[in-house]
Amino acid sequence: MAPFTPVSGLIAFAVNLLIGGAALHLAARYVVFRDRPGALTYEHAIVTALLGAVVWALLSWIPVVGVLLALLGWIGVIQWRYPGGWLDAVKLGVAAWAAAVIILAVLELAGVRTLTALGVPGA
Repeated sequence: MAPFTPVSGLIAFAVNLLIGGAALHLAARYVVFRDRPGALTYEHAIVTALLGAVVWALLSWIPVVGVLLALLGWIGVIQWRYPGGWLDAVKLGVAAWAAAVIILAVLELAGVRTLTALGVPGA
């Protein structure tokens, strides 16, 4: 395996963010908001994944309640960035998690094992 360098770290970050954005995009476009295709772009999903990852990083370290606060914060980012209410945000979050798991499973079957879905917790 090649040694870690700043460039390889940036590439890994970008690829992981693209995967997280793809999961959010698929969940938003084809699962949750089929009837509202207007502002649901891939770029929008990438920014949402990045913001969700930042919120997760800021809150998940808090002892005892950090993971719960981080999950609520992540759902809050989705609710803020996408149309609909909190229930739609929860549905989108669950669908994005499922999409990320499927994307990562397909990549693993193809021999790519070191990727994650940045911006989608637990995937």
